[in-house]
Amino acid sequence: MAYTLEEKYNCIKKLILRETSANPVKIVKSIMHSDFINIHGPEHHFLDGAAFLVSYKNAGGIVDLDYALNELAERTVKMPGAMCGQWGICGSVAAVGAALSVIHETGPLSDDDFYKEHMEYTSSVISAMSKIGGPRCCKRNAFLSLSLAADFVKARYGVDMQTENTECEFNSFNRQCIKSRCPFYKQ
Repeated sequence: MAYTLEEKYNCIKKLILRETSANPVKIVKSIMHSDFINIHGPEHHFLDGAAFLVSYKNAGGIVDLDYALNELAERTVKMPGAMCGQWGICGSVAAVGAALSVIHETGPLSDDDFYKEHMEYTSSVISAMSKIGGPRCCKRNAFLSLSLAADFVKARYGVDMQTENTECEFNSFNRQCIKSRCPFYKQ
């Protein structure tokens, strides 16, 4: 069945609200196996940010999840696919950055530590991604973005999201997999 992006977002939201884990990578991986999630595609932008939001809340972070998911959906639906190669910014990183800005209510005129800390997070992930190189992989970038986000919020805000030693189970579906260059490659 072919899904519109709006239908994919609705399916993601329905599944994400059932999640009880405080591990964003575990959450994202479980939903990535759904038939409405392609190996690559703009649905990852909402999925990655939503996995971050629900795991943040499940780890004790304070967030109005319904409001945050709706706001995140409004922001991420504007992000086109192929942002990584065409804009030089990964959609997963932008989505988690958007989720942080929703949580902390930051905007373009914010003059507080949250504004600069969110930039610090996104720039650190982009830096890590630049060391790995391309071609794009929505799975690899999600795992990296979410793992670093969990470390970031623990260090900055004391929210102890769970992380794991992540191994990718999607490499056989990705024709452009970089194999051993990927930190999550599972042989």
